[in-house]
Amino acid sequence: MTEPTILHAVFTALPEKGEEVAALLRDFAEVVRAEEGNVLFDATRLVDDPDRFFAYEVYRDDAAFQAHISAPAGIPFNEALQQLIVEPASVLTFLRRI
Repeated sequence: MTEPTILHAVFTALPEKGEEVAALLRDFAEVVRAEEGNVLFDATRLVDDPDRFFAYEVYRDDAAFQAHISAPAGIPFNEALQQLIVEPASVLTFLRRI
């Protein structure tokens, strides 16, 4: 059986950009959830630090994840996000089920 590709992404909004990041992420989440190989895309923000965002993502397999990162919607999302966050890009951590 093929292993799913699981990861989380974290990033921090620049001062006073949290609501813009939330709106951007909310819209992108709907696009990602509609992708054929997406199993789960859960976009959240920390309760104690609402400028910190956390996205948990599960894709059917690596091919589905590769399709996600090469999908046309990702380029404008990442370009817009990069202008609104502290980090140069989302910090990704890949996970494996146990």
